[in-house]
Amino acid sequence: MKTYLIPILFFLFAVTLGAQGSTDANKLKNTIVVDSASHQRILLGYFDRNVLQDTSFSWWFNSVYDMKEVDSTTASTFINKIDNISIIIVMGTRCSDSRSVVPKLFKILDYIKFPEDKISLIAVGRKKKSLGHEIDNLKIDLVPTIIFYRKQQEIGRIIESPAESLEKDIAKILLK
Repeated sequence: MKTYLIPILFFLFAVTLGAQGSTDANKLKNTIVVDSASHQRILLGYFDRNVLQDTSFSWWFNSVYDMKEVDSTTASTFINKIDNISIIIVMGTRCSDSRSVVPKLFKILDYIKFPEDKISLIAVGRKKKSLGHEIDNLKIDLVPTIIFYRKQQEIGRIIESPAESLEKDIAKILLK
């Protein structure tokens, strides 16, 4: 019996450490704080899309998402150009441009079946600061900033609002 006890205790100790480590890592994601000036709840740092859809942010995210009609003609021009593409979206949950653009962008990305694991979402506060150093090298002046990468090389950005439309701006970036 003693010969089994030591491996079992070691296993339980390792599992406990692993669970504790993942819990600590999850604390850095989906962080909601209260903005000191507006007293609104905002996201900071990396977050998952479901936080926008399932929490106190859902009232604006879901309503804009549901109203968006995708320009399917334009979207069809780049639907087959998403291989090796990844996207970083830097936004502010209290920012009206972010509240308008990001749900519409997700409607388009859902339409073209863009893989969610290729999207990184980072929330910033009013001074364009996040929790850590997530955006230090991204040169963010305005939000939302949507950065497109092909094979880890930046190929284009949409900053604050589209020049023409989201679909046409994405097409210009992806069809280069």
